Amino acid sequence: MPAKLITLIRQKSSRQAPGGVRALVDVLLNRYGESIQAILFYGSCLRTGDDTDGLVDLYVLVDRYRSVFPKRSQAIANQLLPPNVFYLELPVQDRVVRTKYAVLSLKDFQRGTSRLWFHSYLWGRFAQPAGLLYACNKQVEEQVLAALAQAAITFISRVIPELEEKFTARDLWQHGLLLSYRAELRSEKPDKLIHLFETAEEYYEQLTHAAMASVPFRVEISSEPGGFRYRADISVQVRYSNRLAWRLRSLQGKLLSILRLSKAFFTFEGGLGYIQWKIERHSGVKVEWTP
Repeated sequence: MPAKLITLIRQKSSRQAPGGVRALVDVLLNRYGESIQAILFYGSCLRTGDDTDGLVDLYVLVDRYRSVFPKRSQAIANQLLPPNVFYLELPVQDRVVRTKYAVLSLKDFQRGTSRLWFHSYLWGRFAQPAGLLYACNKQVEEQVLAALAQAAITFISRVIPELEEKFTARDLWQHGLLLSYRAELRSEKPDKLIHLFETAEEYYEQLTHAAMASVPFRVEISSEPGGFRYRADISVQVRYSNRLAWRLRSLQGKLLSILRLSKAFFTFEGGLGYIQWKIERHSGVKVEWTP
């Protein structure tokens, strides 16, 4: 794992989080206690630095599922089809901060960001910027940072064969994010995904350059006024099998999304509050639930 890559991710992940996000972390630490190994912050609220609009996306990494869930069925569901997702809203001063947080074991997180994991659900998310809000000790912190670095390497390795022989970091991330989002039932439009690169352009440029030494292809790097350019020597057979793999991920991902939504009927705590907020946010209609 390149030291330069780890350093870059450490710097990016250590940025100060908004006050509302820190308050959510305190509630989660009180709720799950010593079972929590680390808490990660990602998504649109991280990109904007604003926790007042939308949902704060968090990942709660735990030691094992049985220590977190009182119901054995919830632990089994999280083990078979991770993660379990929950909704939490918290009054902070004169506003309400809302989060949709996912529970995942540290072991599953490490496996899901590695090249051994076929689908892009985890390595596609965490190749993007993430904030490490909490780690229970230094060893866990290093393990999480290594997993984030591995997610970037996995993402880049799976995207390069889809590109032209010569490409830039912009080409790689714009096309790769489009592929990974298409591999799930996501509502984001393609034009929005293209602009994700621009929200952290300098970081993506540095990340690509630092990770390129660890990809399983021979890649030549040249420095030009507009940034680095890359040339990958990849066989026709590898490109064909990689394209087939992305088609399979798209089918697999949609099936997994449907299964996760079905599972959420039984595991998604706080669901009524989440639905109430979504209806009011998108329609302006305030719903009061009857018994």
